[in-house]
Amino acid sequence: MQTDLLPEGWWSAEEFARLQSSEEVTWQLGPETRARVEKCHAYLAQRASHGDTLYGINTGFGDLATTRVNDLAGLQRNLLLSHACGVGDPLPREVVRAMLLLKVKALGQGHSGVALSTVQRLLDHWNENVLPVVPRQGSLGASGDLAPLSHLVLPLIGEGEVDMPDGRRLPCAEALKELGWTPLVLGPKEGLALINGTQMMLGTGLEAMARIERLADWADGIGAWSLEAWNGLADAMYPSIHRVRNQKGAIRTAENVLQWLKGSVRMAQPRTYVQDPYSFRCMPQVHGASRDVVAGVKEVLELEMNAVTDNPLVFPDEDRIVSGGNFHGQPLALAMDRLTLAVHEWGSISERRTFKLLSGERGLPPFLAPHAGLNSGYMIPQYTAASLVSYNKQLCTPASADNADSSNGQEDHVSMGANGALQMWEVLSNVEHVLAVEAMCAAQASDLRDASMPMAPALEQLQASLRERVPFLKEDALMAPLMEGAFEWLQGQSTLDVSDGPQPQA
Repeated sequence: MQTDLLPEGWWSAEEFARLQSSEEVTWQLGPETRARVEKCHAYLAQRASHGDTLYGINTGFGDLATTRVNDLAGLQRNLLLSHACGVGDPLPREVVRAMLLLKVKALGQGHSGVALSTVQRLLDHWNENVLPVVPRQGSLGASGDLAPLSHLVLPLIGEGEVDMPDGRRLPCAEALKELGWTPLVLGPKEGLALINGTQMMLGTGLEAMARIERLADWADGIGAWSLEAWNGLADAMYPSIHRVRNQKGAIRTAENVLQWLKGSVRMAQPRTYVQDPYSFRCMPQVHGASRDVVAGVKEVLELEMNAVTDNPLVFPDEDRIVSGGNFHGQPLALAMDRLTLAVHEWGSISERRTFKLLSGERGLPPFLAPHAGLNSGYMIPQYTAASLVSYNKQLCTPASADNADSSNGQEDHVSMGANGALQMWEVLSNVEHVLAVEAMCAAQASDLRDASMPMAPALEQLQASLRERVPFLKEDALMAPLMEGAFEWLQGQSTLDVSDGPQPQA
């Protein structure tokens, strides 16, 4: 296995994704990171030895900030145990893995006061793919993701559970013995530094981002596929329309759709109508608006990934330890709510295009069934898509609009960003299912058209690829496995994997 140094500079979302996927590399902390961490830890230890009252170092937490504590190691251990109170199903493995890496990145900035051995143990868990079991619910999004992060770091002190690389779930004490690792004894502030922060919200957002950017390309490609299959018009993609409105996302979507349709004999046939319904005609405006939101959220995520978000923060060069609010998840909470709505809109307009494809108009049979009546065709998959879109509308309720008074009023405004991240994650999966249904219908409609008039070459490649998983429906068949096949086909790859369609832009 290759050994390399973790990058020490600014990380982009693409750099983060590269690191997350690099399971064949053992990463080590770079020399600059190690020096920053050791310098800050030494400064904090020196300050703690003077007996000054320092929040979270020799005081209680939250509303107990005025209570002086002498057992500093016990204080940090008790913090992790008392705050590990999450409930619900475990977070996905990829999100937990992201949380570990992001916590290493944040602590490595040298403003948290933790020991180098603590940061290294987090990196060991990530390198070895020994992933803590983290319940998904319980965070208010300020003071950071306290409950999820407590579960994340419990294994450092020999508590909690971990998922091993071979799929076994073990009590941490048993896993550490098997690995030959000794539980850590946390020093002043270390527990607080470990569980203060926004890494659950951030990790969920970053893990979703790559899927969402692929989804944006799929939405354009499947929308173009449906437009051609429905005998729609390409006029609404005319570049000058979008040039005079100045919206970058709309310009890109219109370009993408035209690229997908390039060379289509079917689109060149004369029409007696001059406009399509909005779900076809306004694809650039709707898809493009979602693209613009994704670009803005990506910037927020990258800023947060390169930030320090625990409390208090330690500034050795300024001889200061300062309490602040960098753990507050409001930037991410608002971003997650925006992202949820943007992703939902791809599903919302997709379901409308599916509905039109089944309407029995433009020379297509009702429900795309060759013998409608005896066969229901794609009637009920549209029900499923509509149900998912309806559910997503409920999940789009902005989590950040809520608030809960906590810690006896000391923490009286929280972000609820973790709930927003969970909602976004669920909406994303639902929209992938909705677009998969549209792809099935676009393929069925395309096969029902006159084969003597060729499809656009790029769309023909999509058609051939999907047909490896989902056959043409000559008569009714068990739909659930076909729909799952289409979902896996879409979710497991990018459009570039199956077609020579539009290239992703940087």
